[in-house]
Amino acid sequence: MLDPKIYSLIVVSETGGFSSAAKKLSVTQPAISQHIKALEEKFNAKLLERHNGNIVLTKQGEKVVKCAKKMIGLERTLIQELNDIKNMVDHITVGVTHTAESNAITEALAKYCTEKIGISIKIITSSNEKLYALLKSYEIDLAIVEGKITDQNLEHIPLDIDYLCLAVSPNHPFAKAKIVTLNALKKEKMILRLPNSSTRTLFNAHLESQNMNISEFNVILEVDNVATIKDLIQKDLGVSILPKSACINDINSGKIVIVPIKNLSMMREINIAYLKDFSQTDIINGIIKSYEEVISSHHLDIN
Repeated sequence: MLDPKIYSLIVVSETGGFSSAAKKLSVTQPAISQHIKALEEKFNAKLLERHNGNIVLTKQGEKVVKCAKKMIGLERTLIQELNDIKNMVDHITVGVTHTAESNAITEALAKYCTEKIGISIKIITSSNEKLYALLKSYEIDLAIVEGKITDQNLEHIPLDIDYLCLAVSPNHPFAKAKIVTLNALKKEKMILRLPNSSTRTLFNAHLESQNMNISEFNVILEVDNVATIKDLIQKDLGVSILPKSACINDINSGKIVIVPIKNLSMMREINIAYLKDFSQTDIINGIIKSYEEVISSHHLDIN
């Protein structure tokens, strides 16, 4: 449905050159040039320019590519929905954060699919910011994200309240402590999420509220994957700040101990976000019900 020449523009913007785009699309370089020329004539706009030796999008080109990607997402969704009608199957794509990937949410999604006949779910993992972008371009149907949602273009339903805590090995001295101070934490080797993660952002904000900075702490490692961080904690290679929800199974099995930090209450919302034209609210309600059942089965209240 989408003009094939649009794909040439997208690939040129991604590869930074006509020849590399031609190779990726298995066409000739002159064909790519003709596609771009035709598009610029059609839109009466200059779409590409050379910058530091690379071909990059102009402001107008960025607008065209952004709109094109949204159209591609809509087309993909349409094809999937038509196939679902034919096969009597509901197929949805759910975006979750790296934190959510390691907690009860993925288990709840699996439980829902198991119990609801005709439902198929594809899970994509990324950061809050990227999930919002994927949602708006119709590349995912739902996003399970942490923190308040302020975007007026999105609807959302609260799923839970989570909070960050200090996670340590059962063999660590802190494991027997009732509470730990920030000054004591400064002496520890810390393994943290990446700076752009919502977990790290929330921790930084609370440090600033205490007139402290992350630079005052001994951060030896920054890791994007929560499961990797938990594995390193269990081996007593460092301590970390993690959402309690991501540690439920590890706490219950005695692999990780969580300890409160004095004067630090790092609570945050967990929400299911979706576009206003998403009509399958019964699926959202089913996911929420499955999540509540999973949390209940763990016998651990994360509120």
